[in-house]
Amino acid sequence: MRSASLRRRLLVGILVPLVLLLALNGAMLYARALAAVNTAYDRTLLASAKTIGEQLEVVGYDGAARLRATVPYSALEAFEADNRSRMVYRVSDLQGEWVSGYDELPFWRGTLPARPPYAALVDFYDARYQGLPVRMAVLLQPVSSAQGRAMAVVQVAETLELRQALAQQILIDTLWRQAVVLAVVAAVVVLVVQRTTRPVRQLSQQLRERPEGDLRPLVAGDAPRELQPLVEATNSVMARLTQLLDNQKRFVRDTAHQLRTPLAVLRTQLQSALRGDVEPQRALAEINATVDRATALANQMLSLAKVEQLRQRPDAGVNDLAALVRAVALELSPLIADKDIDFAIETEPAPVAAHEWMLSELARNLLHNAVRHSPAQGMLVVRVEAEPGWAVLQVCDSGPGLPPGLRERLFQPFSPGDARAGSGLGLAICHEIVQALGGTISLVDRAEGGRTQGLDATVRLPLAEVRAA
Repeated sequence: MRSASLRRRLLVGILVPLVLLLALNGAMLYARALAAVNTAYDRTLLASAKTIGEQLEVVGYDGAARLRATVPYSALEAFEADNRSRMVYRVSDLQGEWVSGYDELPFWRGTLPARPPYAALVDFYDARYQGLPVRMAVLLQPVSSAQGRAMAVVQVAETLELRQALAQQILIDTLWRQAVVLAVVAAVVVLVVQRTTRPVRQLSQQLRERPEGDLRPLVAGDAPRELQPLVEATNSVMARLTQLLDNQKRFVRDTAHQLRTPLAVLRTQLQSALRGDVEPQRALAEINATVDRATALANQMLSLAKVEQLRQRPDAGVNDLAALVRAVALELSPLIADKDIDFAIETEPAPVAAHEWMLSELARNLLHNAVRHSPAQGMLVVRVEAEPGWAVLQVCDSGPGLPPGLRERLFQPFSPGDARAGSGLGLAICHEIVQALGGTISLVDRAEGGRTQGLDATVRLPLAEVRAA
């Protein structure tokens, strides 16, 4: 059933309970039909017993009474419906002494019901006669005449062939009609399922006919409401796949473009060194610098790609932004000491739902930019605060600030500008990380007395408690 079609599931889910219900209904109907047949034929048995009782005579009274019966078998022929069943009778006194009829018919030893079904002293029960099941009617018939009075016990038995045949015929007729109903229900279910699943088949056909790489949203405005969530989820997945593919294409394009220049420079430097145009020591230094720039560029491009990869993973965990910022500051302390920068850091716990690498990479790029663009013996302040609903990271350097017109494109990849020499990927990585975490980042010049004193980079990220709620 796990891989069965929707049509089969509906057929099994509807027809199996229906078959069980019809089977139960058939069994109940057969029992009720048999009870109705017994009621009708029991009345015939009672009439037969009364007919026999009317032909009894008695001589003597009470204990000395002697019953006499002159009942020809032809008296019972009027009550036999056909030759499929036969009737036998027995007439006895209250003590069970045989008077007339079939002596081998067992004498009645029961009691009369408290409320007989007819206005007579009669009892009906099932018994066996000569190994055959029979239906028995017992009538206590008072007999009186001028010569005496007594109580006769008249028993009339009938074999069950006719009753069973009639009940079975009723059952067969009913089952035939129920089979027709079942077939109609199955046909209706198949037709309804076929029509209902048509939008699903149309969507499948629409997807199969699409060319490779076509990730346009599905158009299913006439689909049933039950299918709309599936269509929306599929379109959402296609949108994410489109974004991933676009990012991969952009990454490959940018990598090829950006690495082409340092590789060309490196090739030129090697050729110059081989020809002897440059002194070996100077050639090695230039080659080393080119390799360092290419390595830094490759690492940053891999970091940019890793941000997009981690964006798709929801199991981020919760990390303290303050602790990670302090660890990054300790890692960059040699750079800070080389420029003799007056460094200050102020932090308080600020839990953020994010991958540890993303928070560390964000802090590393911001601090590295601030250290690179701060003058020797300058000032650098780092603050981590927890405001209502937000974790705030602020990096304040004493650099030249941002030139006009650069602020709008500074977060775009490979846009270093004049004041931010380098690959132009550091702030782009920061921007991608902040966007992935649902936060904001801003760069604002800090001015005093009409002169730019530095740049303040401010990042706001949702606190873990607020984001989880």
